[in-house]
Amino acid sequence: MMIPLRDHHPATMLPLVTYALIALNIGLFLAYWPFGSDEAVLHLFQRWGLVPARLISGEGWLALLTAQFLHAGWLHLGLNMLFLWIFGDNLEEELGSLRFLVFYLACGTLGGLVHLAMAPGSVVPVIGASGAVAGVMGGYLLLFPRARVDVVFWYVIGFWIIVWPAWLLLGLWLALQLWGGVSFASGGAGVAFWAHVGGFLAGGALCLHHWRARGGRHFWRRFHGHPPHPAGHYEIPVVRRRGITLPPPLRGLFRKK
Repeated sequence: MMIPLRDHHPATMLPLVTYALIALNIGLFLAYWPFGSDEAVLHLFQRWGLVPARLISGEGWLALLTAQFLHAGWLHLGLNMLFLWIFGDNLEEELGSLRFLVFYLACGTLGGLVHLAMAPGSVVPVIGASGAVAGVMGGYLLLFPRARVDVVFWYVIGFWIIVWPAWLLLGLWLALQLWGGVSFASGGAGVAFWAHVGGFLAGGALCLHHWRARGGRHFWRRFHGHPPHPAGHYEIPVVRRRGITLPPPLRGLFRKK
């Protein structure tokens, strides 16, 4: 199990849109989740979530936007907001706040359209910021492929906080979404994998013009694939049980800073 904690390049500006999106998602979730009955919450999801069959029939197109601000539980909300907090600030600083907001909503919408294309007859409502957040991850990967990210790695003998480049972490995440989309093509997984894939690819595509305007590969070489501002300095703790050693193939992957 791997969960990212932070990147090593905190933004030099206050990422107002990123923080506002996080606050809005949490606020809306608290407005309905703790107080609504299961039936009322399900009705909310059916009304404002993305239901492909409704869109095919010509109804509910506003749900491409509204579904991005609904979540099915604390874990669903928490993971989406964690990824947005980690990767959103640098991308907002690079694109500018207004462009970042439009970019975020566009990625979520395009991710929803990809899900619609892959499951046009589905009557199951799709909700969550995952498609939009995946777009942020896709844009981050294109612009800052070598940015360092702290990842909590859990294994049988303990926990380890490791440092991975963004291309490895985000590339692995995308591969898992593709695998999930192919493996559960007929549905039943409870996860809109193709919305994640669509949002991620949309994020990369929408940032392509900005990357070229910044010099493309020259931009990578100039800043070594990192955000164009100094990195922070963090200690990397290791928690491991005594008397147990990692096998040799794993030792090179999981090193202290």
